[in-house]
Amino acid sequence: MRKLVNVNGWTVAAAIIIILLFLPNLAIVSGLFTPSNENWEHIKEFVLYKYLQTSLILVLSTAFLTIAIGLSLAWLIAQYNFPLRNFLKWALILPLSIPPFIGAYTYHGILNYTGIIQKTLRNQFDMSLDPNYFNIMNIPGAIFIYTFFLYPYVYTITRIFLSQQTASLIESARVLGKGPWQIFFQVVLPISRAAVVGGASLVILEVLNDYGVVKYYGIQTFSTAIFQAWFGLGDVGTSIKLAGTLMVLVILILIVEKLLRGRKQFSFSTTKIRPLPLVQLTGMKAKLASIYGMTVLSFGFFIPVLQLVDWLVLTWGKIPFQEFFTYVKNSVFVAGTSAAIIIAFALVVGNFSRLVHGKVAKTMPKVTVLGYSIPGAVIAVAVVTTFIAIDQMLAPIYQRMGLQTTLVLSVSIVMLITAYIIRFFAIGFHSIESGYDKIGTDFRDASRLLGMGLTKTFIKVDVPLMKGAIISGFILVFIDILKEIPLTLILRPFNFDTLSTKAFQYASDEKIMEASQASLVIVALSALSIFVFHKLLEKEPR
Repeated sequence: MRKLVNVNGWTVAAAIIIILLFLPNLAIVSGLFTPSNENWEHIKEFVLYKYLQTSLILVLSTAFLTIAIGLSLAWLIAQYNFPLRNFLKWALILPLSIPPFIGAYTYHGILNYTGIIQKTLRNQFDMSLDPNYFNIMNIPGAIFIYTFFLYPYVYTITRIFLSQQTASLIESARVLGKGPWQIFFQVVLPISRAAVVGGASLVILEVLNDYGVVKYYGIQTFSTAIFQAWFGLGDVGTSIKLAGTLMVLVILILIVEKLLRGRKQFSFSTTKIRPLPLVQLTGMKAKLASIYGMTVLSFGFFIPVLQLVDWLVLTWGKIPFQEFFTYVKNSVFVAGTSAAIIIAFALVVGNFSRLVHGKVAKTMPKVTVLGYSIPGAVIAVAVVTTFIAIDQMLAPIYQRMGLQTTLVLSVSIVMLITAYIIRFFAIGFHSIESGYDKIGTDFRDASRLLGMGLTKTFIKVDVPLMKGAIISGFILVFIDILKEIPLTLILRPFNFDTLSTKAFQYASDEKIMEASQASLVIVALSALSIFVFHKLLEKEPR
């Protein structure tokens, strides 16, 4: 009976968390069926097609280029040995440490009329070229930014997949007389399709979620439209309909992704699995492989970081230390608090999934990870709508408390943290879920046989064994929240700035040099985390 009560307690707790995470999204769905106003009719008739067209151009172009770069680099690293390979193996992930909006304003600063490239051409080579040749603030420029700062999604997932493949596949192809290019297109591409599509889907979701790049470059997409409807027109209803339309687009993309993955599965027919032996490249081939890897890494990491460091030196002391410390403190507070709550919720939901058997128990946790596939601007609209409704319900209580306003929760930091939890819960949950899979149930069962209750077993046995997964999940969520732009810009309380919002504001106000200080802190923290995770990943048993 006691065991049943404990299980029921975990079930109730998990159900409450799942409902809280999923509930705001219903506001977007219901908003699609509300009566239309003149703003929405105007957008639908004249500019909605433009938003859709631009978004699809950005998504499809970026997906194609990131697949080309990420897959080729993954195959090079997984199959061949050449100079700088061990360095490039982990360093090629570093562009993920730079948020695309930081890369966008950095490259604009490098390429504009007063940037280092045009100044060098004028002063050193006496060349006077049309500045339009260097204009990056357009759709091709945005595609360039997304490609070089998001390709690591495809590269990382595909490289890990290829490094775990059995050598017999490649050896069999060679015995059949296949050359390197034939092996790549006829063997490597088919078996790695699921990994490539999975990485590309993350890239697509990041592009749809982005607001910083398209806003700074003046490109009209769904994200910028939602902001304009909300803040420019003051029309929440229209922003909800735009958000709902974008959600439908995301769902369609996820369905296409599922179809592209296909039903074909490639598994080992023997337990004698040998990893791919590295083929030694020599001469010009080795040099070209190193140059290719370093060129991609330079565009995605070294060039923007060097420019940010240069700007930091030029503007050192212009931002008062106390003001900058406030941005750091705000960022650490919201990111740390949200990450801690996410990990706590993930532990509860993950443990519920282990304790309760059945399809419902296995399906319910999957609902909670949908937030990561929904763009931040959409979640922001959903959360604001939900919190305003809650404030209206609690208005009589506010009046009894003597408050002069009915907007309490919807203008507080609670709303921002709630949105972070919904958006990034999937990251923490995946980390915790993998941790539960690794520790298994043997220790839990032994504890139960010794008479310890489910909750005590969780606290004294499961949590200590899950320390690695808890720490890694916390850091991953912390860094993602640190870089978040759309949610923070929409939902932050008045006069509350973080490192990411301040960097974006400085860049938007054409003070791109002043934005370097906050940007470098974000990049440094993210790069350090990427390096640590690479080392932890290398130590994990395969």
